[in-house]
Amino acid sequence: MLMSGGIDSPVALYYMLRQGHEMVAVHMDNRPFTDDSPLEKVVDHLRALETTFSCKVPLYVLPHGPTQITLMRNTDRHVGCVMCRRFMWRSAEKIAEREVASFLVTGEALGQVASQTLSNMRSATASVQLPIIRPLIGFDKQEIETVAKAIGTYAISTRPGLCCQAVPDKPATRTNLVQILQEEDRLDVDQIVNECVRRAVVM
Repeated sequence: MLMSGGIDSPVALYYMLRQGHEMVAVHMDNRPFTDDSPLEKVVDHLRALETTFSCKVPLYVLPHGPTQITLMRNTDRHVGCVMCRRFMWRSAEKIAEREVASFLVTGEALGQVASQTLSNMRSATASVQLPIIRPLIGFDKQEIETVAKAIGTYAISTRPGLCCQAVPDKPATRTNLVQILQEEDRLDVDQIVNECVRRAVVM
């Protein structure tokens, strides 16, 4: 389960736990492009949901900031959000393999932000082989917030904190895989992902 400090991912995790799935959380730590608050929120989200379902959800924290710096220096900033997602997915898939997990989960809802348009989601998720579950794909923001309030995660998600400062001024809302692969040709993709996963911390 890819966990951010936002409203959506804990709601998606709630639905997976409610269905009885055994879950492992992965948080991509975006410092220095954010502050400590996203990680603090993720920890509190997990505590709340663990209490609700009387279960444990292990948390991997991966340093994503260095990856963001490499992307910003070497690739087209307009497609930065899609590039970011591709590296998040790859890192999460490595953790899934380590945990013998059979799928990945995200709190994405279609069209809510630039990285969640249909073409951008397609470009991003082509980076991994495991199936991706999106429990909230057809929800609108108000529906997600209503559930978040009911399950006790909304107040955590909306605490003050610094949003990601790596988001480009004009993110591309339509990308294609050929374009993205041309950008990745400038990078040592395996080295970037392996270094990120190597530095993972289990909380």
